[in-house]
Amino acid sequence: MTPAARLAAAIEVFAAIEAARRPAADVLKDWGRDHRFAGSGDRAAIAALVHDGLRRRASAGYVMGADDARAVLLGTLSLARGQSAEEIASLCDGSRFAPAPLTDAERALLEAASLDEAPAHVAGDYPGWLDASLAAVFGEARSAEGAGLAERAPLDLRVNTLKAMPDKAIGALAHLEPSVGEWSPLALRIALRVDGKAPPLTSEPAYLKGQVEIQDEGSQLASILAAPPRGGQVLDLCAGGGGKTLAMAALMDNAGQLYAYDDDMRRLAPIHERVKRAGAHNVQVRTPRGKADVLGDLEGRMDLVLIDAPCTGTGTWRRNPDAKWRMRPGALAERMRDQSTVLDAAVRYVKPGGRLAYITCSLLDEENGTQIRRLLAAHPDFRIVPPAEVVLALGARGPVLAQAALTSAEGLLLTPRRTGTDGFFVSILQRD
Repeated sequence: MTPAARLAAAIEVFAAIEAARRPAADVLKDWGRDHRFAGSGDRAAIAALVHDGLRRRASAGYVMGADDARAVLLGTLSLARGQSAEEIASLCDGSRFAPAPLTDAERALLEAASLDEAPAHVAGDYPGWLDASLAAVFGEARSAEGAGLAERAPLDLRVNTLKAMPDKAIGALAHLEPSVGEWSPLALRIALRVDGKAPPLTSEPAYLKGQVEIQDEGSQLASILAAPPRGGQVLDLCAGGGGKTLAMAALMDNAGQLYAYDDDMRRLAPIHERVKRAGAHNVQVRTPRGKADVLGDLEGRMDLVLIDAPCTGTGTWRRNPDAKWRMRPGALAERMRDQSTVLDAAVRYVKPGGRLAYITCSLLDEENGTQIRRLLAAHPDFRIVPPAEVVLALGARGPVLAQAALTSAEGLLLTPRRTGTDGFFVSILQRD
């Protein structure tokens, strides 16, 4: 497919996403099935343009004065990819499979494209109803933080020290030219191609042998800052697919006991194969069984309970750009109820002197500091471990991370703009 044909296809897919209100991945999959002439490179390029359009939907529509698929994709080429009006016009020449030629009005708007006078939620490309919540956290910097969330996410890997040391993993992946992470000593970053296509990492021998796992550097940091004790008893209460479970197993050097649980068996399903591949021998998966109390024997015994809490996922918008436009106020209220429930449940398992690590991939105080303050009011036998102490788990990099991140009384907030990671909130509490 020519670049012009790819743009026309991206406009078609984007329009279908908007009309059906379906996840972008589903619509792209359907388009690929119905257009089998498109090769893998074509599909990747179309998907990248569609996702860039979703990331910049508000700002691109603003500069074009319209919010239809064509306007958003043309504005995206200007704002996200830096293409000139002339370059965009060369793609829209009206030839077979190409978009219709630019109108005089479209060309003028592209030539004058500017966000200088745009409202914060438009410049930051996030839903307007979230403006007050983001302003409460970031103030005047909220549009810049939103813009950071509108960039493409990198491909980050975590070296699994149960199978390999960083130098060995770097050597095994040398053909992908990995760079070392800025914060996590176990992080490697693979640069994406210009078209946004990532290499087929899951086919790499280093991945198949369990030497590396795909995990954002922010998620790695959350696991490190939780400081799972070697030889201790640890419960991952919302383990999901096991990303943080595996990270903690390696940090514990397979010593002690690490229990992985999730109340949704579907989310937990991938963990078994991942544990085997990683060589994590200290992990015991506890699967929910109806009304049975499968964690009852852990009550009051845990040195650490980690909660990777259900949340709105505002910190992962780089990876899931369509999710931010489908999010509604009711979803925030529902997630807050879920968080309160799981926090109250977690208290049961923390032993005296033990710790509770509360983690979200959200930037909203309603899901972060507010939840911690509520927990402390209900359970005065817990205290917050000061963030300045928490970051010492990273060694010399810790104080530098504390300066880069947004620190509050309740914890540490990582963001793409500040730390180059996905958005994560980390709060560590200790029981008297």
